[in-house]
Amino acid sequence: MDSAVNAKRALDDTGVGLALTFDYGQRAAGRETAAAALMCHQFGIAHRIVDLPWLAELGRSALVDQSISLPRITAPELDQPRVTAGETARAVWVPNRNGVFVNAAAAFAEAIGTDTIVAGFNREEGATFPDNSAEFVDAANASLALSTLSRPKLVSYTLGLTKVEIVGLGRQIKAPIASIWSCYRGGPEHCWECESCARLERALREARAWEWFHTNRAIP
Repeated sequence: MDSAVNAKRALDDTGVGLALTFDYGQRAAGRETAAAALMCHQFGIAHRIVDLPWLAELGRSALVDQSISLPRITAPELDQPRVTAGETARAVWVPNRNGVFVNAAAAFAEAIGTDTIVAGFNREEGATFPDNSAEFVDAANASLALSTLSRPKLVSYTLGLTKVEIVGLGRQIKAPIASIWSCYRGGPEHCWECESCARLERALREARAWEWFHTNRAIP
């Protein structure tokens, strides 16, 4: 959802030169790729899949290793740092994932001559995962100022927003929220048990968009 809302906001504000989907062997790669392709086709955005098979080999993460059970989490546990910042975060951590994504995107940005890299970060997950935080964005931009000639800047329109605020923004700007794939799994539908699903469900319910989401669901 965060990426979809950021893409639509960027499209409205400045236009989008290229959208990237990273396939690093995650369980939901097929679903994520199909959802991203559908959105990009809908809005006329060029779309490219970047394969990073080696990233899955660097560490034991439940996101990429199907022999490891994905943690299940309830809505009340989302506000318990012991759970989200400890057990579940470690279980789904992929080494330097967002760092790799940002630097790959920076290479594309230099190549196509764009000055901005847009990522789907948010305040909720920034409290759990340091590579979703404002500090990460600042550090990445300091690095990009030295590692690139054109110095593209990393931004996120949702960096300071909660998930429920992102739902509100998405509906306001007509982002394709009903076409997203947020689940850690790659099944026929969201599992509504993993942390990503739990955050999405809570946000949709608090924004009074749960029924709207299911009524307008459009996934390939």
